[in-house]
Amino acid sequence: MTPTPRPPMGWNSWDSYGTTVTEEEVLANARFLAEHLAPLGWDTVVIDIDWSDPSARSHGYNEDAPLTMDEHGRLVPDPGRFPSAAGGAGFAPLAEQIHALGLKLGIHVMRGIPRRAVAANTPILGSTLHAADIADATNVCEWNPDMLGIDHTVPGASAYYDAVLALYAQWGVDFLKVDDMLWPYQAAEIEDFSRAIADCGRPMQLSLSPGRDLSLTRLDHLREHATMWRICDDLWDRWTDVEANFSRFARWAPHAGSEGWPDGDMLPLGRIGLRAERGEPRDDLLTPAERVTLMSLWVIARSPLMVGGDLPSSDPATIALLQNPDVLAVHASSTGNREVFREDPLILWTADGPRGEQYVAAFNVGEQELAVALDSQDVGLPARIEGSVTELWSGRAVPVRAVSEQSDAARGVAPGSSALDVSIPSHGAVLLRVEPAGA
Repeated sequence: MTPTPRPPMGWNSWDSYGTTVTEEEVLANARFLAEHLAPLGWDTVVIDIDWSDPSARSHGYNEDAPLTMDEHGRLVPDPGRFPSAAGGAGFAPLAEQIHALGLKLGIHVMRGIPRRAVAANTPILGSTLHAADIADATNVCEWNPDMLGIDHTVPGASAYYDAVLALYAQWGVDFLKVDDMLWPYQAAEIEDFSRAIADCGRPMQLSLSPGRDLSLTRLDHLREHATMWRICDDLWDRWTDVEANFSRFARWAPHAGSEGWPDGDMLPLGRIGLRAERGEPRDDLLTPAERVTLMSLWVIARSPLMVGGDLPSSDPATIALLQNPDVLAVHASSTGNREVFREDPLILWTADGPRGEQYVAAFNVGEQELAVALDSQDVGLPARIEGSVTELWSGRAVPVRAVSEQSDAARGVAPGSSALDVSIPSHGAVLLRVEPAGA
């Protein structure tokens, strides 16, 4: 795939609306994004799963859903929820409105070919084949009933993805979240979908899901074919979900970069569950400290950032979490991002900035507030810190203390180091920027 200089950022409808989002709701979030977040890099609006299903409902999928298709078995938007798609216009009118806001349009798709297309044996555009000729009923999604796999051993089977991607290019789609690709790992599907994007004549970023049990042995293949890839299953507003990603990011973050971005899944922040797959309408159930940890970990690991809350109805404190320019600078341009210490309850990450600054993220995964003296040398900083240290979420200066007496040894700071004294709430984090001397 085409290299991208920073991880993708934007809004996705899944955590708020599940399978049921409407054109009006997409545009309301797009307008909020453009006004309040786009100047900071949040530039993509993603319509998640089942936009073609007129019978879509919250809390699950429908068997034999009456998906809206064209005569070639390609899914098109349900005009009941997306009125501008009527008359065969597809997502083109909505894409035009999104682009006019300075944003990109993304859509979710399932791998494979619709069961209904196979049942009707629709002709494949640009081919003598029909849907039933290329369907693979032995390779189907275990959690969504809409699609059958594609048998890529059939000569000419790639014509279907060519036709689908030609349609998306015609609509003006910029970003594709393609599901059921990674568990189990669908190498042939990934390769053919990636090839079809490259051949369609329009640049598109490719996101692959879901990443349950994804192995680092797939790294080169993923980099070759995708912009980003999930490293976990769906993540929701539970501390256990957030905490589980520490170990995943520790494996994957050192490999994040312009060649591809390991993805810890969406940010379930703000007003979610309005008509979602899980839970009732609510403000997310994470504590304020847990929200800071979620953002800090995703930022220091340089994961893609796709916020899932309904932006217009989310509380101002949540929006402020997404608007901190100093925090987002870590996400945009840091390098060498890595975990350097893990001894529960304390986890430490470091990264380097482009102008000589260095970053330290300290996390407390314990149940009590943690007061800790960070040894500068334990986190890759100079023994004597000469420049300033700032906690980026609060904007407060952090005192730097030279250690010469053995009394600090009991706190884990060696004589000759600098000590950074911080207090971290339960399930919380601090994110420090250490400026070089004279900066």
